[in-house]
Amino acid sequence: MSQVKDLRQPCPVAAVCSPTQEGFDCFILVCENLDWDDSAWEFLKDPILKAATVDEAVGVETLLFLYNDTFVIHSPTGPVNRDYDDVRRYSEAAAKGIKRALKAGSKSPLLVTIPGKTFPNAWSVSLLGALHELYVPLELREAFPEKQQKVDQLGVVVHDKNQKVDYVTAIDSGRFVCQDVGGSDPERMAAPRVEEYITELFGDSSPVKVTVVKDVKEFETKYPLYEAVNRCSRAVDRHTGRVINLEYVGEGEITKTILLVGKGVTYDTGGADVKAGGVMAGMSRDKCGAAAVAGFFQTLARLKPKGIKVLGTMAMVRNSVGAEGYVADEIITSAAKTRVRVGNTDAEGRMAMADSLHYMKLKALEEKVPTHVVTIATLTGHAVIAMGPAYSIVLDNGPAARTKFAQKIQEAGHDMGDPFEISTIRREDYQFANAKSEYAEVLQCNNQPSSRTPRGHQFPAAFLIRASGLDKHGIDSERPVCYSHFDIAGSCGDFPQVPTGAPVVAMATFFLKDHC
Repeated sequence: MSQVKDLRQPCPVAAVCSPTQEGFDCFILVCENLDWDDSAWEFLKDPILKAATVDEAVGVETLLFLYNDTFVIHSPTGPVNRDYDDVRRYSEAAAKGIKRALKAGSKSPLLVTIPGKTFPNAWSVSLLGALHELYVPLELREAFPEKQQKVDQLGVVVHDKNQKVDYVTAIDSGRFVCQDVGGSDPERMAAPRVEEYITELFGDSSPVKVTVVKDVKEFETKYPLYEAVNRCSRAVDRHTGRVINLEYVGEGEITKTILLVGKGVTYDTGGADVKAGGVMAGMSRDKCGAAAVAGFFQTLARLKPKGIKVLGTMAMVRNSVGAEGYVADEIITSAAKTRVRVGNTDAEGRMAMADSLHYMKLKALEEKVPTHVVTIATLTGHAVIAMGPAYSIVLDNGPAARTKFAQKIQEAGHDMGDPFEISTIRREDYQFANAKSEYAEVLQCNNQPSSRTPRGHQFPAAFLIRASGLDKHGIDSERPVCYSHFDIAGSCGDFPQVPTGAPVVAMATFFLKDHC
């Protein structure tokens, strides 16, 4: 048995190679059907087949029975071979199995996944599904130390050498951090406390370097769009903003540089364009983009991949209401020297990220290896309407589209149950972002919510490109920069449930596949 234990992990995870392993009080069997040949686990079949003769729910719903003084839970995936099935059926089945085990009082369950031939990553996805169900919210862990973990340990059966527990738990550790930052309430994860969490997480021994910008003068001179959002929250010290910069440089020759900017709005009131009609609840989740950046760096810290450099910015800010709040009609010059007219203060996420995106663009231009710049944000309600819940959206600029980045990240997400839908930035989106008079160059937003605006999730990406100066580095430039935008408004999870941690799994799968 090998164990992996980490403070940013829901429980120790033990790799098990045979059914004789002691110390587990419950077997959780995840499989499509019982048509498999594995003599080591053959003993689990007969009781299930016998139950099926008298209960039509067997093979459809979760079944619990006793075998030799040990609970066995059969959590079937159901069919996985239809046009619309995907690997998430395995993570969902594993989560249901864990939930049932917890109800039965299990403290040391053993996850037995029998992968079929349809999805090569079914084993990894099952383990991620089980670990997600074992997550304990940060506030509960801090308020009730005895509730740090839902179980004492989780065992997972390893069938072959390609099933790597350390790799999967490293990805989950990143997702765990993403859930901590993204899911915690607006006071526990106000910007100064996010700084505390991140600096503690990536201490002196970590390969991740942390620097924090919090001086008001620096905000005013270097981050003018961000500071427009931040200035109202400055009236309350515990709410004032932070720009948290992260850096990871792997050993050996660097062959790839990834530059990430995450939206970290700790609470979004809408500002002067206040959210009315009961839609403000849940706006503490508007920081899940920055949370995903932090989570990805946690995975980097655990895996220590070689040959890759990653720079990240968490733009942490609160969009408050008050006399100091920015308002529509203001004209603000961005760090990229683009004159921006504010159209709606509830479009604060793009304001918070645009200046940091400008600096990432400059750093990308300094690199001598292939680079990719990505913004990650719960940016628009339109994203949920367009693609539905559970799906991240990826939009490429011209240089990124030529590399088929969107298709590649979609494939990685599909393979690991962290799915993306592809959208496209078109000429109408750039035209929409044009200012309507000579006073300014770029319009931040129209006066309607994105959910009521045609192409409401596409034109904000065009705004970010224009406001950051990335429009000068498209396919017509001598120095093109690959840039993609992730809108995770739908995939981050339903409030007030635990956040999904999207898109950490897909990012780790795609960006690190050649470096671990």
